[in-house]
Amino acid sequence: MNRIHKLEVLWNDLLSRQPELIRSAFNSLDDPNQKAVFTHLQRMVNEAGWQPEQRASAKAAIHALETQSNQGK
Repeated sequence: MNRIHKLEVLWNDLLSRQPELIRSAFNSLDDPNQKAVFTHLQRMVNEAGWQPEQRASAKAAIHALETQSNQGK
């Protein structure tokens, strides 16, 4: 699988609105990439220019990841 395809699969999972897929994709990343992805998801939610469906998917991803963090505490 080439790098571009891997990135597409990763982002498809992250924006799938399926908590287990989201968490699995996110947890497959190293810490710096997790931080970069989470920051990007926050931008998708808060910055202008994103479509409503993209914004909703980013919100779902953030919720799934925050829920995972809270369960781990």
